[in-house]
Amino acid sequence: MAENTAAAWLESSGWRLVARNWRKGPGEIDIVATRGGELAFVEVKRVDAFGVEALSASVGPVKRRRIVETAKLFLVYHREFELMAPRFDVIAIRGDAIIRYLERAFSEHT
Repeated sequence: MAENTAAAWLESSGWRLVARNWRKGPGEIDIVATRGGELAFVEVKRVDAFGVEALSASVGPVKRRRIVETAKLFLVYHREFELMAPRFDVIAIRGDAIIRYLERAFSEHT
């Protein structure tokens, strides 16, 4: 499963997983992770191409809005992270499990 591969990769890269498949309100966040003072809301995608354009396009505007709104709810329920600046990342898994991690793939305002 792509999310298991992504979670293992994030942990091996020094991230601490806070939540997986967190659902409230309008959507779901695949992975929430922290590292240092960073709080990442990570969308996991199985893709055929790894270009930045392909990854950005794989999460369309409607999906982005749902992720952002769900992240806001996460911060309401988990006040311990409210002082961290949230970011929205995309991690891509290709069939052969090669991973591409696009940090700050989109923002709350895009």
